[in-house]
Amino acid sequence: MNDSTSQHASETSLQRLIETRSPARSGRRWFWLLASLAVLAAGGILFLRNGKEMEGPRYKTEAAVVDTLVVKVSATGNLQPTNQVDVGSELSGIIDQVLVDVNDRVEKGQILARLDLSKLEDAVAKSRANLASAQAQVLQARATVAQSRAELSRMRQVSALSGGKVPSASEMDTADADLKRAEADEAKALAVVRQAQADLQSDETNLRKASIRSPIDGVVLAREVDPGQTVAASFQAPVLFTLAEDLAKMELQVDVDEADVGQVREGQNATFAVDAWPGRRFDAVITRVSYGSQEKDGVISYLTELQVDNADLSLRPGMTGTAEITTLVRKDALLVPNAALRFSPPETDAAPKKTGVSLVGAIMPRPPRQAAPQAKAATGAAPRVWTLQDGRPVAVEVVTGATNGRMTEILDGALAAGTEVITETLESAR
Repeated sequence: MNDSTSQHASETSLQRLIETRSPARSGRRWFWLLASLAVLAAGGILFLRNGKEMEGPRYKTEAAVVDTLVVKVSATGNLQPTNQVDVGSELSGIIDQVLVDVNDRVEKGQILARLDLSKLEDAVAKSRANLASAQAQVLQARATVAQSRAELSRMRQVSALSGGKVPSASEMDTADADLKRAEADEAKALAVVRQAQADLQSDETNLRKASIRSPIDGVVLAREVDPGQTVAASFQAPVLFTLAEDLAKMELQVDVDEADVGQVREGQNATFAVDAWPGRRFDAVITRVSYGSQEKDGVISYLTELQVDNADLSLRPGMTGTAEITTLVRKDALLVPNAALRFSPPETDAAPKKTGVSLVGAIMPRPPRQAAPQAKAATGAAPRVWTLQDGRPVAVEVVTGATNGRMTEILDGALAAGTEVITETLESAR
């Protein structure tokens, strides 16, 4: 009973105390409570904001190094024999025999195929007969000349013995004319003989050409005919065989882009790879860079030939090769990443600084701040890299040289080997 009575008395006293407080005094208590909460909130915001602003941007760096700079140009093309010959037929006819096949090795003068010889042999026999007839005509003409010459000589002796009385002058003139006609017939017969000999020689040449022979020592790459096939050589000789002279020496014909052709010259070394031999690199040397351009799908390129040693015959004509041509080798060069030459600091003054913020500014909302514009290099300004000094980016002007797409040579400037150069800006730590 005592506990309940005491509790009731306390509640009654508290109620009376609350009732006795004036409304103005209660309102002041709520005002100070809200003000204290606002001050605490502003202090927290100010602390967080100042903490962020105290922390400046972070940078990724990479050291300038002294190393060998190798500049390469890539190009793609196909392997071809150094001397590829298409063998055809000058004569029309039916293929009687084919004596070689693809991949066969042949020697110069070896018979590859032979046409039907029946008509050609008949033509040779006919020409020989015509030649024999012409030669007989020559003998006949020579006999006539001898007869005419003897008759004229006899008449001249008679005229000398008769004192010019007999034979008459007209008879002497006739005998002289007969001799001249006989000599002309002899000359004509000799010409007919020469013509018959030429016809015979032509027919014998055709007979020899009916046996199609290899013009080089090499390998048969392709065979386009079979026995019984008709060959029609009208305006151009049909291709019957394709020969490669020496597959131990080949050439890689690549198309070099117009942007790279200025760096490519005869005598430069190159390596290339083919799909048939993954992981293997073949050596090559540039032998010719064409001055004539070629266009494909709107892209201008220049045909470049590379000599390839194929002693083991692992490479074959037509294979696609991707070549890397070494255009420049610079030893002991000071190199920096290309990203360092492209870098510019995010603000003109990259030094971290603490910005004073008032209590009212911390409480009141502000429009979002815009990032400071990046420093733009003036047109024609010298290349530069940026280094860190006391946490701030500092520009260093340099003179650049060759580049391989990732690293660039530094020819002059106040940059030393081992100096860390900025390549990019990292996000600030939260």
